Amino acid sequence: MNQKALKEVVREKYGEIARSVGAGGGGCCGSAEVRRDPITSNLYASDEAAALPAEAVAASLGCGNPTALAELHPGETVLDLGSGGGADVLLSARRVGPTGKAYGLDMTDDMLALARENQRKAGLENVEFLKGEIENIPLPDDSVDVVISNCVINLSSDKKRVLEEAFRVLRPGGRLAVSDVVVRGEVPAEIRRSVELWIGCVAGALRDEEYRSYLAAAGFSDVEIEPTRVYRLADAREFMAGSGIDVETVAPLADGKFMSAFVRARKPAH
Repeated sequence: MNQKALKEVVREKYGEIARSVGAGGGGCCGSAEVRRDPITSNLYASDEAAALPAEAVAASLGCGNPTALAELHPGETVLDLGSGGGADVLLSARRVGPTGKAYGLDMTDDMLALARENQRKAGLENVEFLKGEIENIPLPDDSVDVVISNCVINLSSDKKRVLEEAFRVLRPGGRLAVSDVVVRGEVPAEIRRSVELWIGCVAGALRDEEYRSYLAAAGFSDVEIEPTRVYRLADAREFMAGSGIDVETVAPLADGKFMSAFVRARKPAH
């Protein structure tokens, strides 16, 4: 699948999920019908979830909680790449306070409409949702303190470009703090194709060494990749059940190969 076709598939999938949430349904990383899965469940503390509109939580399709790990400070400017229903943007806006600002960037009209409605319900003014693609961020150079993202970079077919753009918009000394799905070790191509069916965010996931090399090539320093959830055999069995996949054959080969990770890096100050 070429880059343009992949982008349209992603756009349509997440638009469908946004419409489902808006109509009172729910979604997860790989499906507009399934409400719970091993990847996207239990990401937010109960007090965080309680402070958000229910639709923002329902449309949170991530694999981590970058706002909790990014160590945001009052007065900072934050950019969320692939902001979806806006949960991480709204949480960030509260953390940076009225003297700070939180941007959300998304390419899907339905998600942007849902996010703006969630912003209205949350009553937050230090938030702005932008339409655009994470490969071409519509912000000037050196304009944000922190770039976050929640299980979105792996969906891009040009991850090098995404990381270069993140580096560009960060101020000197700024930091990248993203949750993403990362591959550890070798995974046969046929297993990747099967695993796509049970973890929608893994189709283009990078190996941990690739992630490090891409960040370094973009100019980042102080790169850290910290596993937050390693997906084991039980997770694979849970999601593959009823999918038509040969669970007994495929699940053991996926055991421990995929993980959600918190990826940190910094733009050098000089």
